[in-house]
Amino acid sequence: MLCQRVAGGEEAAFDLLVTRYQQRAWRLAWNVLRDAEEARDASQEAFVRLYRAASQFGGRAKFSTWFYRVLVNVCLEHRRKGRWWRQVFASAASDDADASSVEHQPAPAVDVLGALGREQALTRLQAAMARLSPQQRAALTLQLDDVPTEEIAEALRCSEATVRVHLHRALTTLRKTVENA
Repeated sequence: MLCQRVAGGEEAAFDLLVTRYQQRAWRLAWNVLRDAEEARDASQEAFVRLYRAASQFGGRAKFSTWFYRVLVNVCLEHRRKGRWWRQVFASAASDDADASSVEHQPAPAVDVLGALGREQALTRLQAAMARLSPQQRAALTLQLDDVPTEEIAEALRCSEATVRVHLHRALTTLRKTVENA
């Protein structure tokens, strides 16, 4: 197992874990923190913690579940420290620019009206995502990455029923936002 090799000090194993999980880690961190720079910092910090604590991984859960728990904890610590307030005071234009550069590739210029409609729908969806709680965003992001409910519950340290509630509330909020716009 890679984590055991990392615990043994094998840097190539650590590099492989980073390569496997860095995009998912950044995406989850971004969805919790809503700031690209903070997401990068949090995901890097989670990998540092992984490296230092690899020997503590007991194998009772899947590695990904354990790592996501570490990452969610780091993200919540970042929020508690107040670093995320920079995003609140940023202009709405920069919020939209950051979010669209992260999650949206521009549509071909041929379908201008269609592209504008998609752009507006994406903007509404991103605004709705920003209003979700960090736990709802984390649960939704992990589900979109095909992480089973059981593992999401372990990562968020809650019951599977609570995960389902987070997902239901998140999807209800997103659906209402899209329908009302």
